[in-house]
Amino acid sequence: MLNGIGPDGHIASLFPNRPQQYEKKRKRRCRHFATLGGGGVMPPLPCAKVKRVAVIAVPISLALASNEKPIVRILDSEEDAAVALAEYTANLSEKYIKQKGSFSVVLSGANLINTMRKLLKPPYNTTIDWSKWLIFWVDERVVPLDDPLSNYKLAFDGFLSKVPIPKSNIYPINYKKSPADVAVDYESRLKKLVDEKIIPLSASKFPKFDLILLGVGFDGHVASLFPNRPQRYEKKRWVTFITDSPKPPPPRITLTFPVINSASDIALVVLDKGKADIVAATLGGAVVTPSLPCAEVKAEEELTWFLDKDTASKLK
Repeated sequence: MLNGIGPDGHIASLFPNRPQQYEKKRKRRCRHFATLGGGGVMPPLPCAKVKRVAVIAVPISLALASNEKPIVRILDSEEDAAVALAEYTANLSEKYIKQKGSFSVVLSGANLINTMRKLLKPPYNTTIDWSKWLIFWVDERVVPLDDPLSNYKLAFDGFLSKVPIPKSNIYPINYKKSPADVAVDYESRLKKLVDEKIIPLSASKFPKFDLILLGVGFDGHVASLFPNRPQRYEKKRWVTFITDSPKPPPPRITLTFPVINSASDIALVVLDKGKADIVAATLGGAVVTPSLPCAEVKAEEELTWFLDKDTASKLK
């Protein structure tokens, strides 16, 4: 017999608060009962009474609401991915500027800035309202802003210096020698922007950015939240710091997962064949210990993965 289960636990037309579920003599009633978990629900759920059960579990990505299921875009090449990322970003820019008069974008480092290059070309360089962009960083190395290792310098040289975003709309870290001080300062500045109604709060009371652009490391890290470091478990702070990053340089600051996952839209851009295993494990739901940070990324609206064919080669 094949049965579905209602939100209230009913099967067939046997409902929790109706006497029909207790019928013992008439046919076409459930006669022998057993439970899967013994949860002690009162009144007992009808679906918990069926004996000799074969449970067919729907993959969780299919069972969750649409905003919990990531969009996976597999492009032929890195060049195609750059084109797709530009269109995606430009569309979100137009959407949020129309909705609320600004577009807050949180950048990361590594190869992401280069993949954004198509935004510097027609039609986007002249059609995007750059004056409404607000720029932040998901993580930063605790080095002076003109240091070659700085994510700010990477973004400035490769992107920000080539578009007319007002300097007052760009929010890099204030460099200090102490990573803890840098983290406190950046969080304080974000809170001031929230107080000034420049950045809204999410329902969970964390700053709500429009778009966060993330890469993924070979170990599955995002931002500076690494698999074997405690910062990934921070639940209260908006910005935290790390002094022993497994990737140089060791001192960094990073937004925490509650802030990242409060963003309206997130793009995970992974264009490296060497990361095919990480991508397959994350999107395939493999059990990894400790769990991969990139598998914990969520978005309030949509989470979109941008992959090329090589990076997606191990997806089934």
